[in-house]
Amino acid sequence: MRGLAPLEMNPCLNGANSYTCPSKLGDYAMFGPRKEAKRRLNQVAQSQQGFFTTKQAIRAGFGEKTHTYHVNARNWIREHRGIYRLADSPTGERPDLMRWYLWSQNRGEVPEGTYSHHTALSLYELSDLMPSKLHMTVPKAFRRMSKIPAILVLHRAQLDPNDVQEIHGVRVTRPLRTVVDLLRTGHVDRSLLKQAVDEAIRRGLIGKREIDRMPHDNIQLSLRELAE
Repeated sequence: MRGLAPLEMNPCLNGANSYTCPSKLGDYAMFGPRKEAKRRLNQVAQSQQGFFTTKQAIRAGFGEKTHTYHVNARNWIREHRGIYRLADSPTGERPDLMRWYLWSQNRGEVPEGTYSHHTALSLYELSDLMPSKLHMTVPKAFRRMSKIPAILVLHRAQLDPNDVQEIHGVRVTRPLRTVVDLLRTGHVDRSLLKQAVDEAIRRGLIGKREIDRMPHDNIQLSLRELAE
């Protein structure tokens, strides 16, 4: 018949690996066995409150050209450029934290952002204020070619690993470091910081010995006054 390639010229009809041959969906087909690709993606997403990145989807077995199909089919929800969420995944307590945490990934797919300042204070429930923006500390060398999302306020510093812990699957500065950061800004009401330090000490989140071990400078002096 005219228009049909001979069997030997068509590798997909000749038993080629399914990773290289489209199914009836053509360009919208997954690479590799579909169930296995879906299982791998679900495994990644479950550890990230249902979220995943473009690179993670590709590594799971979903060819890049399939991504638009899955968004249009409402299998995935596009949350931001390069960030998706499984449509059938339960919404976490703070999905916004994971969304922008993944946004902070470097080329090695390692998140570089740590929630800090007002955001960290609210996560520890040490303040009655609900900040309208998310405060995130990133390394000094952190760069993005695209515009920084309006929801984020970036602070640049090299954080000691001992100053960070995990909450909701994302990194957050510890209470003492959080208060120190807020003191350094010089823009936070002292009564708010006094309330935060008193509550943190009462709940054992900050110890007075921790404050005593800090370098003897104006920050330590201010902390001691707040802890009285």
